[in-house]
This record gives sequence, structure tokens and C-alpha cells, in this order.
Amino acid sequence: MLGFWVVAILLAFTPGADWAYAIAAGLRAKSVVPSVAGMVFGYVVVVVVVAVGLGALITRYPVALTGLTVAGSAYLIYLGLSALFNSAAHIEASDREFGDNRVAQFFRGAGVSGINPKGVLLLIALLPQFTTPHGWPSSMQMLALGGLHILDVAVVYFCVAILARRMLRSRPRASMFVTKFAGVVMTLIGAGILVEQAVKLL
Repeated sequence: MLGFWVVAILLAFTPGADWAYAIAAGLRAKSVVPSVAGMVFGYVVVVVVVAVGLGALITRYPVALTGLTVAGSAYLIYLGLSALFNSAAHIEASDREFGDNRVAQFFRGAGVSGINPKGVLLLIALLPQFTTPHGWPSSMQMLALGGLHILDVAVVYFCVAILARRMLRSRPRASMFVTKFAGVVMTLIGAGILVEQAVKLL
């Protein structure tokens, strides 16, 4: 649980489309609640779909867990190295009108997180690695872990939205530092998981 939380919180702190939308809400919306609540709802839907689908797969084919673990750790290494060696774009809010319709803001936020390929792939790659063949069914374990991730993103995105003006004005390089730090940790965690799987096969 602790290992998953460390990875999940690092992913939540990595700037991307979710951060951009949270910043836009913080700068231009009267309230950040509808937008951030929409992003959290989008992740709820993704977690449920991923947990139920992958849980059934793992229960039926236990060897699938090994394959998903290897693929997921390789993907974490790829994301970590990409964050380290690619130039990080500065995350800014766009200049488009944000609108006052809270329902529209909610569903726009749900769309940002719910159909974000990176977020979906991360959960597919991440959740199975922290399940065990003992105890709760795989689906229940992934739902519990996914719930922890949802709590992480809710807290982080609310903070990003509320502090957007201060962050953009006084700490323009903060997003780059966070991205590089997250890249190092994700690379190390991914490599550690690969080594652990290799030892099991020997």
C-alpha cells in the first residue's frame, strides 16, 4: 500500500493536461469545485473500469499478472526517462473563456481526466503491480488502491487550482523541478520491479 501511494502521489504531482485544466479553473472560474470534482469523477470511472476488467483477467489467468507487471514497469521506466530527458513545457492556462456553467465545467473536467490516454495507461500499468494473490480478490484490491489514487488527485488538483496564481507568478520553474524529480523516482521504481520479476524467474 505504501509503495503504491508513493508512486501515485508522484504521478499526481507530475504536470500535464490535468494540471493545465486545474490552473485554468483556478485563474478564471468563480469556483474551482465543479472543475476539480469533474476530474475526480473521471478518475473514478476509469478506476472502476480498469479494476473490474483487469481483476477478472488476473483471476482467470494468473500468469497475466506477471505480464502486466513487466509491461507496467517498463512503461514507468519509459515515462521516467521521458520526463528526465525531454524539455518540460511550461504549464499554463489558456486564454479562452472559461464560462460560468458549473455543469459544463464538471463534465469538461471529467473529460480531461476520463479520456486522457496517459492517465488510463498509467492505471492499467500501475494497479496490477501492487496486487497480491492472497487476501481480497484482485478487483477489490485494485479498487482500494484506485480509491487511494483518487484521493491523491483530489487533494493535489484542488491545491493546484487554489494556488494557481501564486504558483504561476512566483515559481515559474516549479513544474519543471517536480517533473524531473518524479522522472527519477518512476525510473528507479520501474527498474526495481523489473529486477524483482527477473529474480523470481531465476
